[in-house]
Amino acid sequence: MTASARLLIVGPQGSGKGTQGVRVAEAYGIPVVSTGDIFRANIKGGTDLGRQVTEIMDRGDLVPDELTGEIVRDRLSQDDAADGFLLDGYPRNAAQVGHLDEFLAARGEALDAVIFLDVPRAESIARISVRAQEQGRSDDTEEAIAKRLDIYENETAPILAVYGERGIVDTIDGVGSLDEIFTRITAALSARGLVATV
Repeated sequence: MTASARLLIVGPQGSGKGTQGVRVAEAYGIPVVSTGDIFRANIKGGTDLGRQVTEIMDRGDLVPDELTGEIVRDRLSQDDAADGFLLDGYPRNAAQVGHLDEFLAARGEALDAVIFLDVPRAESIARISVRAQEQGRSDDTEEAIAKRLDIYENETAPILAVYGERGIVDTIDGVGSLDEIFTRITAALSARGLVATV
């Protein structure tokens, strides 16, 4: 049994991974390392990074690997992530998997589990459309949503095969109430000997 957990949550945009990621991280006493949150905080703060990211996201594109990797490595090097973390939004392609493997291996670590929230494309689009209206997010236009889902399916979905070969992917049905989905996640992690601390 281990008190720490090094987790990655993966799912298409609109799968609820941000919401579930926060709940899981709280339950395991680990920080969420969300590239989206880091980028949005910089956009809000009007930083140089924020301006770069805004231009990229407004085009519906994803932030380049080098920039994302640098930000994630810096965040994982902070004290609160020493005993575990939950990654959300990184790695999102095969190259980033390699970068993360190298970084963790240098610390004598590896991911414990990959939580894959499986949600049908139509459900993702419906959820994102609702979120865009509620939050007034400029990056959630229909074209940008479709483009991001295409990128997810082409680039991110294949990382599940890589982690699947390592036997660390837990596929979770991402349709249902927040509590139902959270219970499915914690049951899967518990079966791996990862026990919630809270």
